Amino acid sequence: MTGDVSKEGDCKNFIDETIKVFGRLDHLVNNAGVAHSFLFEDADLSSLHPVMDITFWGNVYPTLYALPHLRKTRGKIVVNASVAAWLPIPRMSIYNAAKAGILNFYETLRLEVEPAVGIITVTPGYVESEMTKGKFMTREGKLVLDEETRDIQVGPWPVEFAEDCAKAMVLGALKGKRHVQVPSWYNTFVLYRVFAPEVLDWVYRLLYVQKTSQGKPYTKAIMEVPGAKKGLYPPSMQG
Repeated sequence: MTGDVSKEGDCKNFIDETIKVFGRLDHLVNNAGVAHSFLFEDADLSSLHPVMDITFWGNVYPTLYALPHLRKTRGKIVVNASVAAWLPIPRMSIYNAAKAGILNFYETLRLEVEPAVGIITVTPGYVESEMTKGKFMTREGKLVLDEETRDIQVGPWPVEFAEDCAKAMVLGALKGKRHVQVPSWYNTFVLYRVFAPEVLDWVYRLLYVQKTSQGKPYTKAIMEVPGAKKGLYPPSMQG
């Protein structure tokens, strides 16, 4: 069953088709998202519309059409909101805004639909995926695979195995948690965000905005150190 989540009609169709085939809907997992990796001032805003269409509306549309069915089964919505929802990661301003909107949307929706429908928000850090393998939206609005862009954007942050992230999400849903943070060490960033935001700003500005004497972002320079990828990335990202 396929569909374009940025199109409302497609979202309605695949929910309707699910009910037609299975007769009920117990869970809705919203995972759609597409990121970019360039500074806001370098952007062509028209090319960034798909980022918002997929990452924000691509979650809202299926939720709208799934809710009546989830109410009948007292089902759950699991939302991949990303740490980008609350971490100001440079070079991803529109993507971050979309994820922040998603997180706030579902936090608000929870008040409107619980206890009839459960909502679990998940904010993964960098996880093994098409994006962390280098698939980003370009300034021209095209999705391309570019490992150099990946090295700049993901940089020296450890990347979680996709399977481990999926297990944490399923476990959170089974336990009825409101929120799942994976990997858990990202909770440290919450403390900096609240109590020492200047430190967090300094680190991100140094890594992503400032450049070395060779004109490279520091994230890229770090990843050029021999063995860096082997120590930080899953095997699928080391090619």
